[in-house]
Amino acid sequence: MIRSSLQSPSQPLANQRLSDQLADDLRRQIEGGLVQPGERLPTEQALAAQYAVSRTVVREAVSRLRSSGLLVARQGSGMFVAALDAARPLDFDSSVLANLGAVLDVVEVRRALESEVAALAAVRATAAQRAAIQDALALADASIASGSATVDEDLAFHQAVAEAAGNPQFPRLLRHLEQYLREAMTVTRRNESMKQDFITQVRQEHQAIADAILARDADAARAAATRHMHEAARRLHDSDAPIRRTAATAKRDTP
Repeated sequence: MIRSSLQSPSQPLANQRLSDQLADDLRRQIEGGLVQPGERLPTEQALAAQYAVSRTVVREAVSRLRSSGLLVARQGSGMFVAALDAARPLDFDSSVLANLGAVLDVVEVRRALESEVAALAAVRATAAQRAAIQDALALADASIASGSATVDEDLAFHQAVAEAAGNPQFPRLLRHLEQYLREAMTVTRRNESMKQDFITQVRQEHQAIADAILARDADAARAAATRHMHEAARRLHDSDAPIRRTAATAKRDTP
């Protein structure tokens, strides 16, 4: 039986989202053996009542645990605790992403991944995948023109590049990393004085990656993707907004 240790906040949480707290609480119980592999998770409604949170919070927490391999869905039966084995995918505890320095650790992982993904896409992309990359840029242009640009268009471009790399594990891993970076990416756009500059910079960096891939220049694609991730880290520093708890004051050196 899932036990609740989640405290009802006396004021809006600044340090950690409710869904993160719930996911962490469930993870501790699963990894601590309080809930056994193969055991069925309580229903969404039951967990919401038990933890005094909304069903949306439960849904987000369960989705995260499913992505990390702790839970598996069975058609028509609900969510079950998965076997704990070495095949579980990479996961980052939410507390690891509590400050800017920790978020930049994940950006560094993403930089190593995306530079190679872009190089492979330059070599392996099919005509349809090359068209999909161009479509992602066109979608971003339309959203920028309408003033409705969000991180979704940014992420869609990176997914299109990952799909073009010819290895199904790349888009899966990138989607996994995105769940931890989406909030940080959103933070960089909350500063109205910098928002338009940031959007313009990202669009130009995406164009450089796309141009290199379309030219089938692997070295240029790798360099453009590396530069884009370097600039992403700089934008996080420059956003002067807190990420989860407090922004780290020390600046990470990124080669």
